[in-house]
Amino acid sequence: MFEILRNFFNFCDKENRNKFYASIVLGVVNSFFMALRIAAIAVMMQGLIRTITQGEPFTTRTIWLSFAIMIFSVTAAIITKKTISMWQTEGGYRTCAKKRIEIAEHLRYIPMGYFNKNSLGQITSVTTNTMELVGDVATRAVMLVMQGLLDSALIIVMIFFFDARIALVALTGFLLFQAVNVFMRLSVHGVSEEKNIADEKQVSKILEYIQGIAEVRAYNLTGSRSAELNTVINQAKNVCLKMELRCIPIAAIQSLVAKMSGVAIMLASLFFYLQGTMPLENCAVMLVCSFMLFTALEAGGNYSALLRTIDIGVKKAQAILDVPMMKIEGSESPSSCAAKAEASKEQGHFGKVNDLSARDISFAYDKRKIIDGVSLTIPARTTTAIVGPSGGGKTTLCHLLARFWDVDSGSVTLGGKNVRDYDMDSLMSNFSFVFQNVYLFHDTIANNIRFGEPNAPMERVIEAAKKACCHDFISSLPNGYDTVIGEGGASLSGGEKQRISIARAIMKDAPIIILDEATANVDPENERDLMEAVRELTREKTVIMIAHRLKTVRNADQIIVLDKGKIAEQGKHDELMKLNGIYARFIDSRKKAVSWKI
Repeated sequence: MFEILRNFFNFCDKENRNKFYASIVLGVVNSFFMALRIAAIAVMMQGLIRTITQGEPFTTRTIWLSFAIMIFSVTAAIITKKTISMWQTEGGYRTCAKKRIEIAEHLRYIPMGYFNKNSLGQITSVTTNTMELVGDVATRAVMLVMQGLLDSALIIVMIFFFDARIALVALTGFLLFQAVNVFMRLSVHGVSEEKNIADEKQVSKILEYIQGIAEVRAYNLTGSRSAELNTVINQAKNVCLKMELRCIPIAAIQSLVAKMSGVAIMLASLFFYLQGTMPLENCAVMLVCSFMLFTALEAGGNYSALLRTIDIGVKKAQAILDVPMMKIEGSESPSSCAAKAEASKEQGHFGKVNDLSARDISFAYDKRKIIDGVSLTIPARTTTAIVGPSGGGKTTLCHLLARFWDVDSGSVTLGGKNVRDYDMDSLMSNFSFVFQNVYLFHDTIANNIRFGEPNAPMERVIEAAKKACCHDFISSLPNGYDTVIGEGGASLSGGEKQRISIARAIMKDAPIIILDEATANVDPENERDLMEAVRELTREKTVIMIAHRLKTVRNADQIIVLDKGKIAEQGKHDELMKLNGIYARFIDSRKKAVSWKI
């Protein structure tokens, strides 16, 4: 148990960990004030018993002394308990908030391959369920268990001042209670892991179901026919029931031990009194203590079964934070290279300062080589088209050039300097991306456009939208630029989302543009506007495009034909057509596809 508590406190940041430590220290003080009730009861009992047995007068001084001790005990306990609760609540929820932010920041600099190996459900479960567990359940469970231990331990210490024999009986019950508690945690050890796995699967499958709701409706995969989703939900339900059913009998035994320990204290006290070895007033106090002693411990013990689940959740969150980040700090910013390039251009000899190059790069995912010994140079302010069969490594190559991943071997350089030597954020500021599948956030259109520059004035947003040919349709919306779009841009058409994505890239104004089949799924009505937006975006830029459309490929300064992770052909359109190879066959198939009519 103490290892679990230590793991929990180590997981918290220093500021909030200190709040928990302070609350524990104050918890000892609170336990002392709670235990003072025994002294108040003892004063009253002694006065009553002496009056009954010895005929001594029951003075108001005794009443007021007992009353004063009780008032002081209750008042001080309330004040300290309130402070403890505030510190614990602040520590729990602030830890939850900071860890969510820390995980989000950490994920920014993890190689993209991590997200292929780890399901969205697992990451989502950690950032939602696990963090909720830390912020609410974990804090409450950990602190109740700690407070229960403190209260019971201090009451036992107080009993030692009255009668060491009764204190030993109480200590035996305390240790027996802890033994049952340990058995409970061990009994849920395996089930706790099952519960976390079931939670991850459930979140993952529900997300998949919601994201694919169009296909679900199209193929009538609803109700009892969505068997896989129902199975996962039922598994999560069964694991929760299994955990509860395993805990309930042991919790009943634990409660029985607590109550029987109280009975043992009562019987021992009465026995020692009848034997004449314990004063009547002490016996009466011990009878009262027998009811007080295990109340707090029993409450904390009921939560202790959750400690194992909390520990697994905390370890899963920490596992994400322990994933090695890419090197993000560099000795130079790419912007300095851009400044050099501009200076060279003004002097009339724009050189290779901003060239993007790859030298014999290789990259494998799950031991499957995706890029195999690729070398290429993309001169500044030129257009490079990457074509090839599906699965040939085109998107992966672009990701390597932009350092979404680090290459396994070889090097990628920008302006002659290895991209690993640049500051990561500065490097990313030199790339803009327009993907085939655009993701827009649940926010206003204006905020989606200014996503990379949150403080940009509205005038710049409108200017970028006009260049991206989306100002007219945005203006026609009920709230214009303040229109809130659904998550993922669900309320917009594909062409509209693409143009907003291009406006976002125009707003960023990065010198290198990567277009990943950005026009592949655009309907003919939107194609003219979209192509105009692309031309505006790529003016005076270095352009890398993955494309299948003939008109977007043939005018490129160079064409890279990628097949099975290697460069099969390289050159301009006319040069590659003469080779009569992969590229020529690709163009021929495109022409045949365009000629089809209904």
